Amino acid sequence: LQLVESGGGLVQPGGSLRLSCASSGFTFSSYYMNWVRQAPGKGLEWVSAISGGGSTAYADSVKGRFTISRDNAKNMLYLQMNSLKPEDTALYYCARDGLGMFDYWGQGTQVTVSS
Repeated sequence: LQLVESGGGLVQPGGSLRLSCASSGFTFSSYYMNWVRQAPGKGLEWVSAISGGGSTAYADSVKGRFTISRDNAKNMLYLQMNSLKPEDTALYYCARDGLGMFDYWGQGTQVTVSS
């Protein structure tokens, strides 16, 4: 089983990035998937979740700015991030929700928001 994130980078405040997470080794469409981030020196923060059928949820800190989506045919998870703020700087992980716990994680992709 593998989760591989990509799409991070350096962006100016107010800019946009689209993160991707490629999955393999399990029936992707059967699982809730999540984005979780960790800012420098801080703990893990849940960002967003999406069900296999496309129902979504967001942390208040990103609601209205970030959009989670998935393509079950391609086994891909996405996070569109708009109106980025310096406080969004973090290592972003995709994580599979296996019966209420995040049982598999990717290696993370770095997002840095700075002028």
